[in-house]
Amino acid sequence: MDTPDSTLALAAAGGDRAAFGVLVQRHYDRIHGLCWRLTGNVTEAEDLAQDVCASLPRRLQGFRGEAQFTTWLYRVVVNAAHDARRRAAVRSKAADGWGDWEKARQDEMAVEREAQDWLTAAMARLSPELRETVALVLGEELTQAEAGAVLGLSEGTIAWRMSEVKKKLKAMAAEEAMR
Repeated sequence: MDTPDSTLALAAAGGDRAAFGVLVQRHYDRIHGLCWRLTGNVTEAEDLAQDVCASLPRRLQGFRGEAQFTTWLYRVVVNAAHDARRRAAVRSKAADGWGDWEKARQDEMAVEREAQDWLTAAMARLSPELRETVALVLGEELTQAEAGAVLGLSEGTIAWRMSEVKKKLKAMAAEEAMR
């Protein structure tokens, strides 16, 4: 004669591995079938059924035998499905926020690239003397005195060149804004 589910469940809750194995073998198809009906997806149903079976030893600690084992088991599966949906919703919400952040980051990078491209094109329109001054002062981050030493010019000349660069870049930007 078969051992009743409630007897097996109480034994499994007490650590009887054989009783646990019989319960899982006896009810796995029922667990999987309900998981499939709750998720509508074979892969999700398999994952959920595995999660339920993996959590059963812990959950059996709460089985008191007041209801039929199958009724209690159905509640465990339904609760696990609810938990899985909540976790998926949280992940989805987090992913949505991440997508918005990533989109903003990509937009910012595009603006920076556009500004860099404009600056590169504008620099090409400067005289070689102004270009080399800007390359040292802004590109290499040298002081005006250091740039003067490299170019063999006074610090005042470098300061004047940087002033000229600013004027020319402003004029180019204004010219393009009018287009």
